[in-house]
Amino acid sequence: MPSCVGLRDIVDALRSALFPGYFCVPGVPEGDLCGQTLAALEYAALHLPDQIERGFLLVQGAEAGFGDRSRAITQEFLARLPRLQGILDTDAQAAFDGDPAATCREETIACYPGVLAIAYYRLAHELHRQGVPLVPRMITELAHSQTGIDIHPGAQIGERLFIDHGTGVVIGETAVIGDRVRMYQGVTLGALSFPADERGHPVKGGARHPIVEDDVILYAGATILGHVTIGRGSVIGGGVWLTRSVPSGTILPMTKGNGSSESPTGAA
Repeated sequence: MPSCVGLRDIVDALRSALFPGYFCVPGVPEGDLCGQTLAALEYAALHLPDQIERGFLLVQGAEAGFGDRSRAITQEFLARLPRLQGILDTDAQAAFDGDPAATCREETIACYPGVLAIAYYRLAHELHRQGVPLVPRMITELAHSQTGIDIHPGAQIGERLFIDHGTGVVIGETAVIGDRVRMYQGVTLGALSFPADERGHPVKGGARHPIVEDDVILYAGATILGHVTIGRGSVIGGGVWLTRSVPSGTILPMTKGNGSSESPTGAA
């Protein structure tokens, strides 16, 4: 099995490289940002291939060539980190811009569970894109256990995603999220039903989760199920249960207990 402890240490090292000066590598002076980054990347380059190889061996069985393949995947993964760093920078900025309680951008990087969960997801997604088995899911589950935010590494997520508070958020494997999307705690982007084979077992794969277009806001407790589309600029209020597509600019208000409605609002 790939090691949860080993993967946690690798991801911690990568996070220190992606956010220099925020998360330090032991044994390197905190003020030496170049040394910190180099040490973090060297640690990942040394230890990640072994975890990737373990994933291949566990899922596909013993086969020659996994060692070379794992090292090649690691090198390609590390080469993508500068682009990934740029995207994570937009996520941190979105958290600061979107939360009036944030006193500075640095606070969102150091403290916000949504930023942590997104960082872990983006690292895992890069490995998922390269066909690495098991390891990407283990990485996102590390974030899930820390934050209560469950993002499948197969989901496709654009830039400037802001997950405020975050506990209970679920984003399924085939979900697609555009740019500048904001969501609050308890939001679910899930599947409505699963096609079954002749033996009654769920058919794996296939698009079954929502598409959320650019500039959408999903308020606390909104549940969106199935392969439906939430049009650009829509606002889905708290507690809404939605199993159909809605066009761009749709506003679905929160429903109060007495049956009346009000415009959706967030929390800070």
